[in-house]
Amino acid sequence: MDVVMYTDGGARPNPGYGGWAVILRYGEHERVLSGGERETTSNRMEIRAAIEGLRALKRPCTVDLYTDSAYLLKGGTKWLAGWQASRWEMLRADGRVERIKNADLWQPLASLLAKHEVRWHKVKAHTGDPINERVDLLARQAREAVTPVAVLPADVPHLYIRISCRGNPGPGGWGVVVVRGDEVVERGSGGSPATTNNRLELTAVIAGLRLIPQQLAVICTTSDYLYQGATKWIRGWRKRNWRKKSGEEIANGDLWTKIDMLNGRYPLRWSNVKGEELAWLEEANQLANQEAEEMLGRAT
Repeated sequence: MDVVMYTDGGARPNPGYGGWAVILRYGEHERVLSGGERETTSNRMEIRAAIEGLRALKRPCTVDLYTDSAYLLKGGTKWLAGWQASRWEMLRADGRVERIKNADLWQPLASLLAKHEVRWHKVKAHTGDPINERVDLLARQAREAVTPVAVLPADVPHLYIRISCRGNPGPGGWGVVVVRGDEVVERGSGGSPATTNNRLELTAVIAGLRLIPQQLAVICTTSDYLYQGATKWIRGWRKRNWRKKSGEEIANGDLWTKIDMLNGRYPLRWSNVKGEELAWLEEANQLANQEAEEMLGRAT
């Protein structure tokens, strides 16, 4: 079987929080893998991506492996044989013997390479190759997914979400305040004559993201439903085609699928700020209440 594999990985800072990603294509089929680590390096993430991609293949394949990492390419095509012959050790100029750096990853990669016919290809980063750009984004998303919100750059937009529903279901409104650093840069609000608390939370996120460019953003919410759904439940829902384990369709599936799609564009980080007293939350709450009162007035 002929397989096309694109890999990428990185860490920020380096060493620091890291992510890796793989896109596998065989015929009309595609598989995407990714993951992150809190203490790693860019080189380790590049190797890890290749390992996970090859490990996913269930039988020997001919693999065209595309990478923009010179370290991974040279290691896989030039250095591995020598490292194996020296039992993963090297002699330094001062006479000391030390372990090959990242040998714990190079060893399993060498075993996997022996099972497949791998043809290596060097891709220049950020030169317009659509699959390379996509796998780069996936690796970055994986890295950002393990990066604490407090460590993210100060200019990353934070969207503060609040909702107000007069009955559940009933007329309601939502409010969003977008903050960069300590400055409010955008505000948004809207309402519905007949909705629920949970639908308003999801609607607010979708509408709020339209206020900012497609980049990393932090969603700050007081809703356990929104936070748990976005950080834990959504992966299972996606695998089950947006159904519960019982086979029933999940509630608000039409909105969750939109958020899942948006998460691939921005990407998103989620912060549960329930119980925190923040001026931006209060401002979003005021916007939501205004919309809810207007919807209630229309209903009566």
